[in-house]
Amino acid sequence: MDPIPDDWQRAVAIAAHPDDLEYGAAGAFARWTKQGKDVSYVLVTSGEAGIDGLDPAKAKPLREEEQRRAAAIVGVSHVEFLGGADGTVEYGMALRREIAGALRRLQPDIVVTLNFELTWGNGGNVNHADHRATGFAVLDACRDAANRWMFTELGPPWQAIQAVYVAAMQPATHYVDVADTIDVAVESLRAHRAYLEGLGGDFDPDKFLRYFARESGKAAGCEMAATFRRLSV
Repeated sequence: MDPIPDDWQRAVAIAAHPDDLEYGAAGAFARWTKQGKDVSYVLVTSGEAGIDGLDPAKAKPLREEEQRRAAAIVGVSHVEFLGGADGTVEYGMALRREIAGALRRLQPDIVVTLNFELTWGNGGNVNHADHRATGFAVLDACRDAANRWMFTELGPPWQAIQAVYVAAMQPATHYVDVADTIDVAVESLRAHRAYLEGLGGDFDPDKFLRYFARESGKAAGCEMAATFRRLSV
């Protein structure tokens, strides 16, 4: 496993819901922003259907605010929401167009997204349908953004994306050392207070993130790590 190279300046992280990026990847973003790199978040939905006890109309602005607060903790100031309907995200040209438009506006050197396979890890936990649709659309939208004949109404092509790094996807090929940023990563996840309370139970963000960072660190050869699979587009 290799460290993600530092020869870039702008990253765009794309996920389906608020809080998705805080379950492990945010420690990498905190490291990058401390280095002076620019990281932006793009969320396909506002996560409005994610709190069972709260009407989506009330959950939407709350979850958007929690995501902005979580992003700010790790040094990310640009957060945008594409307006997709939580729980009903579908892969297709409409989603590819929305994401390609964001890529042309934000002009990243690298793109980060989340595991879009059927299950998480080697277990039997089925991945959320929104995650699966979003991940595939991100890969295709990177090519769409670079193709001057696709979505011409969205402006000139952006052809400088070096790679897509997929968090929590196995087998991992790259990592970021997050030992120095795990504390702010934990605080970033805790910023999703209403969502975490809505889940119920005794979930502990600190215990959860530190455990997986240490396990990833063992594979990467450092104390704590966030791991990614690199895909060329």
